[in-house]
Amino acid sequence: MSKVTDRSHQISVVPLDKNYNVGAYSVEGSVDYEDLVKNFGVLPISKELEDRLSAAAGGDLHFMIRRGIYFAHRDLPWLLDQYEKGNKFYVYTGIAPSGGMTIAHLMSFTMAQWLQEKFDAEVLIQIPDEEKFLARKEMGLTLERTHDLAYEDALNIAALGFDPQKTKIFTDTEYAGVMYKQAVRVSKHITFSIIKDAFGFGNDSNIGSIFYTSMQAVPAFLKSVQKGKNIPCLIPLGIDQDVHFRVARNAIEKLGYYKPAIMHSKFMPSLNGSPKMSSSDPNNTIYLDDSPEAVVKKVNKAITGQQSTAELQRKLGGDPEKCAVCQYYKYMFEPDDAKLAMIFEGERKGTLLAGEHKKDLAQKINSFLSAHRERKSKLKDRMDEFMLKG
Repeated sequence: MSKVTDRSHQISVVPLDKNYNVGAYSVEGSVDYEDLVKNFGVLPISKELEDRLSAAAGGDLHFMIRRGIYFAHRDLPWLLDQYEKGNKFYVYTGIAPSGGMTIAHLMSFTMAQWLQEKFDAEVLIQIPDEEKFLARKEMGLTLERTHDLAYEDALNIAALGFDPQKTKIFTDTEYAGVMYKQAVRVSKHITFSIIKDAFGFGNDSNIGSIFYTSMQAVPAFLKSVQKGKNIPCLIPLGIDQDVHFRVARNAIEKLGYYKPAIMHSKFMPSLNGSPKMSSSDPNNTIYLDDSPEAVVKKVNKAITGQQSTAELQRKLGGDPEKCAVCQYYKYMFEPDDAKLAMIFEGERKGTLLAGEHKKDLAQKINSFLSAHRERKSKLKDRMDEFMLKG
């Protein structure tokens, strides 16, 4: 099966005449995912492709794929072709630290852990502790701060249940001795014009940010370099991060390595209904270190799709698609499809009221966070099993 041809590097941000904007460093407005697929040149994950992925995974399919949360891809059929020929793939994903991790940050890692379990895949996790230091103008975000945050992020990620024998985590500044040589090779095939068009950089952009995509590209072919043969790579990521690999995939191919396959996810919404949960909006974001009281307080303020009074809600029903509470069940906190359908139906028919709805969600979130903190405490002194050093 032939691989998907990349669209122009210039199609990195939805045109400004749209009512939304999606770029690597900002997401604004009500995102039209069908329109985004066309603009970014990706393909939707079809029912046929879902069935094929399920068959390869032993008859299982992650609920985020079933529900269309992971909704688009690059070269996923090609990756499955390789897998069916006996060419195992590895998984690569990552996070750029800038503050506390949120539940939304876990989406790519949850998918990576599932892929590891179902496909016996090695997982490579990049924590670019330089990216947000370079990209953000505020002076308080020092390189030392992002480096410290990177280790807390690594612990949060490992606590999701990754196999330490098949999972390696690294920070860019500590693994640069391995990464830099390959990043230089990538950078020779990416022009300044391409980077400017893709990210909107100008004359005031620092040269570190301009070079960064070359570093992010390296883990997508690093296993091939280390093994001395081409090894397929799959990257689960948020659709906003696709721009890095639209730029990098062509450079990787010019170096003689496979382009990575990609699975794109939608954004987990904010508690106030905005399109993407943001770590810079603490009142509408659930952090992994939030106290039980903070979770209850935030969830109680979440926007719902319900009517203005309980009486009207019982009479007219609400809209689960506009309800942040329903969406949090859908994205992470109710893996059972039948139970999720009951929640959505209760919202529509008016049999489910906001108070009980929010109380139950807060309990589920707090139960998840409590179990996660317990796993973290057990792993705290074992992180050397996961971390790579250059």
